[in-house]
Order: sequence, then C-alpha cells, then structure tokens
Amino acid sequence: MRLTTAPFLAAIVVVSTGLVLAEVPAATWASTAALSLAAGVAALAMMGLAALLGARWRWVEDLFGGLDRVYEVHKWLGVWALALASVHLVFKAGAPGWETASILPLPPYWTRLVRQLSYVALGLIVLLALNRKIPYGTWRWWHKLSGPLFLIVVLHWLSFKSPIALASPAGLWLALCAALGIAGAAWKLLLYPFFSRHAEYRVTAVTPGPSSVRLELAPVGRGIAFEAGQFAFLRLLQPGLREPHPFTLASAGGPGQPVQFVIRALGDYTSKLVAEAAPGMHAEVYAPFGRFQRYATGDFEVWIAGGVGLSPFIAWLQDDGAEGLGRVTLFNFYTPGREFPGMDELGALARKRGVDWVPVAGGPGAPEFRERFEWLVGQVGAAKISIRFCGPAGLLAAVRAEMARHGIPASKLRYEQFEFR
Repeated sequence: MRLTTAPFLAAIVVVSTGLVLAEVPAATWASTAALSLAAGVAALAMMGLAALLGARWRWVEDLFGGLDRVYEVHKWLGVWALALASVHLVFKAGAPGWETASILPLPPYWTRLVRQLSYVALGLIVLLALNRKIPYGTWRWWHKLSGPLFLIVVLHWLSFKSPIALASPAGLWLALCAALGIAGAAWKLLLYPFFSRHAEYRVTAVTPGPSSVRLELAPVGRGIAFEAGQFAFLRLLQPGLREPHPFTLASAGGPGQPVQFVIRALGDYTSKLVAEAAPGMHAEVYAPFGRFQRYATGDFEVWIAGGVGLSPFIAWLQDDGAEGLGRVTLFNFYTPGREFPGMDELGALARKRGVDWVPVAGGPGAPEFRERFEWLVGQVGAAKISIRFCGPAGLLAAVRAEMARHGIPASKLRYEQFEFR
C-alpha cells in the first residue's frame, strides 16, 4: 500500500482542521475565523512536508512508491499550500471569545511584516517551482531558497497571536511539520552533496543520434548498484553541465559495472549536454531512485514507450537476469527521423531476447498500435495483461483510454512519471 497524492493531501487537511476545531469554542466552528486558522495550519503543514519530500530520503521514497511519485506529491503540496494560505490571508484568524497568545512575541511592526513576507515567500516558492520558462540552472538556484523562505513562514506561526499553544495537539502538529520541513531543507541545501548516495564515473563512450546521445560511464572506484528501470541524477563535472538532472538508466548492473543513459535534447541543459559530451569527462551519479519494476504475476506484459521513455525498457532488454521476456510485447512510439537507438539495433535486441517489438511511427491512433493492442486483449484476456508505460503525458492519457475501451483494470497499469518540472 503506497501513499498517493489526493489521500495524502486530504489527510493533512482533515488532521489540521480537526486539531484546530479542538482549540476553539464550538460556537465559532462555522465562522470564517475558524476557516482561516484551519487553512493557515494546513498550509504550514503542507509546506513543511513538501520540504521533507524534497530531501530525497529513501524511506520517504519507499512510502510513496518511487521518487517520481514523491515529486508529484511535492508539487501539489506547494500548489495547495498557496491556495490555503490565500484563504488564511483573506479572512482574519481570530474571533471574540478566543484566548490568543503568541509563542514568540515580536513588536507589532515585525509581526505584521513577517505575516506579509510569509505569504510572499510561499508564492515565490510555488511560482518558481512551476515556471517552466526559467532556464534550469537559474531555476535550480532559485529553488534552493525554498528552505530559507520556509523559515519566514515558521516565524509567522510563532509570532502570530492564535488560540493554539505550543504544547497543545495542534501546536505539536505544527511543530512536527515545521521540524521535519527544516530538517529536510537543511539536508538538501547543506548536506546532500556530501552524504547522499553518489559515486564518481567517467564517460567512456558517446554515441550520437538525431538530437540525442547515448552515454556509457564506467565507475571511478566502487560505483553504485542499479536495477533495470531505475533512474539517477547525472552531474557532469564540466562548466555549464554541473547541475544534476534526472535521467532513466538504460542499463543495470553491480557497483563495478558501467551504466548507460539515452538523453534527448529537449531543453537548454540537455541540448548543451548532447552537443558537448565527450569521452574522458568525469561525472557524479546520484542514485539509485525509482520503483519502476516488472512484477512476476504471470500476466502477459505490454511495454509502451514514448520517445526517450524507451530507456527503462532498453535496460530490461539488456538485463541478463530477466525472465519471461517471451511473453512481452513492446510498443515503441517514435518520431521518424528522431528514432534512437536505431530501429535495426533495437529490433535485433528485442528479437535476441524473444520480445515482440512493434515500432509505431504515428500517434496512439495508429493502426499498428490500436489493432495490435486489440488483438492482444482478444488473445489473452483483459484480466491477464499487465502494462508498463514510460512516455509523455498525452500518450499516457491515450493508453488509459484504450485500456478503458477494452475493459483492462486501471490497476494493471504501472507508469513512470516522465517530467519533474
């Protein structure tokens, strides 16, 4: 059982609201004052937990079933924290009959200033995190301010007069969320480069493709053990390429074995990497992350890859320990002229492993996909098909629609989040 976005956010709101209502007179429960206070408590809790999720701790990844899921929840925590903070700002969080006091009293001027700054800080965090037009290098450094800005929000809670005492259940809830958020932010900002799981690698081979490149890296020293389907943050130790970016591994192996990445030029950073990567460069690889796995269910497997989303399936094809590949069909969606690896190479690899490989040059409405998919369902039955998907969100929506059309349960689909920003 893994935590998912909607239930997790709902639980935070329910817990925060329940604890707030326990602190105020029942006669004011239906007031805008109670609404404002509950929204403020939930917003701070969400901000703290968002900072915790951003730390990339393994136990957090285990709770949500993969770092890609953690990042999805992290994003929505920020969005809803801003929405709830807006409600808190609009309505006064106080009513006649409430016994209020501040945990850390400040002069009135500073109390008001911190209150306004806390809302501006939260707005900046969310807007910077979601703005895709900011170059990645700039975005990354701005996003590092999330931790220090969160401290302003915590200071607002401590200095604001409210009926919530620090030793009360609501106060302890806020203290816990704030402490977890500060710990996560401090780890990510100050300690992550030194104590996280990473190793140094050297680029040993560079295979260029159409607007793409395949890198092979050998460990300098022990290296890291990977499983097929996982991903890593790659940081080339070259000017302009030092920001760690997430890429799915196109290989798997033990600590002393090389790793491969297939990277397409999709933005400013990846375009520079594709153009400048060369043998002999050194890199840091932070890994492993992700829970994109095959499950030994005995089902017939359908793998669906869109563009560079082919990477985890290449790793599965090259995994010498993989079994049951004779019961796999791989639908490979690609854009003509941009296919990489080449069709001949990929087809030969699939045939070698006994996988039924179906290249699809069109979109999800292409007959080679819809007709073949329908034929597979007819052969083995909707209940005996497991689907693994990695690709753009638009293709994922089309795959879900196709599953619904053929009566394949949604639980049969496992997919890797394709975008982090």
